[in-house]
Amino acid sequence: MPRQARLDIPGALHHIMIRGVNRGDIFNDKQDKQKFLKRFGANVTEAKCSVYAWTLMSNHIHLLFKSGEKGISSVMRKQLTWYAIHFNRRYGRTGHLFENRYKSILCEEDRYLLALIRYIHLNPIRAGIVKNLEELDNYPWSGHSAVMGKYKHEWMDVEYVLAQFGGSGKRAKTEYRKFVEEGIPMGRIPELTGGGLIHSHGGWSQVVSKRRRKERLESDERVLGDSEFVSRILEEAEEKERRQLKIRHYGRRIEDIITEQSADFGISAAELRSGSRRRKVSSARAAIAKICTEELGMTAAEIARQLGVNTSAITKALIRSEL
Repeated sequence: MPRQARLDIPGALHHIMIRGVNRGDIFNDKQDKQKFLKRFGANVTEAKCSVYAWTLMSNHIHLLFKSGEKGISSVMRKQLTWYAIHFNRRYGRTGHLFENRYKSILCEEDRYLLALIRYIHLNPIRAGIVKNLEELDNYPWSGHSAVMGKYKHEWMDVEYVLAQFGGSGKRAKTEYRKFVEEGIPMGRIPELTGGGLIHSHGGWSQVVSKRRRKERLESDERVLGDSEFVSRILEEAEEKERRQLKIRHYGRRIEDIITEQSADFGISAAELRSGSRRRKVSSARAAIAKICTEELGMTAAEIARQLGVNTSAITKALIRSEL
């Protein structure tokens, strides 16, 4: 089955999970993690995202943030492409660093924000990297230590997190810490990281109960929320898809975009597909990739096939087009 399109709705809360290819390590030392966080901070600040929780593990990453006007794709494309290049250069390696597709779940904020913050921040304890909450308070690679005031990251919205516990002072931190501590015995919670009907309705007990009442269940493995929330999100996503299909219906094709942009940049379509790295050619590819992504909803792989280059070249071109 073809995989579902990513739900990328601006202003929505997303739980993002990134894994190393074949579950391999993506961080080898402290410097790698510092570099990742520095660039991530710059990217989310530029995109006007609000970050509420994060954890860096040796072979995977959890991020929880509300996207800005451009959604999550631009931010994650910039972040992961840059870091993969940095990592490969530093260690003299080639090939993919991350699994081909990071996992993104669009979340109902009112219902799941606090549960997700706690779950993400407790990753180091569940993995046995730190022994207890006291160690987690001072652990630099989880957003928990930032909420506790041990580390400062300008790009993390600590005030918003603490506001959920009554303010921004000592009392709010105490209440937040107590809430986190209560989550330690819960262990891994599958519905917060995947599970279709399960995470769309808050557990199998709710699913079974609704089935007994013969209620219609709206669910989607890309969404964490109740039935009404899932329906609303899918309607928004479908509206975006309908706009793109309408453009295609009226005859807008990638071939037309290639012809237009080739003329605008003063190059031939043949040179565009030749693999040339001439600056003007690269700029034209970036423009084509941006238009095809936004207007036609095409993936980087689809665009790459039409332009005769590899997918990573299109991904990099999209990044350049957004700078």
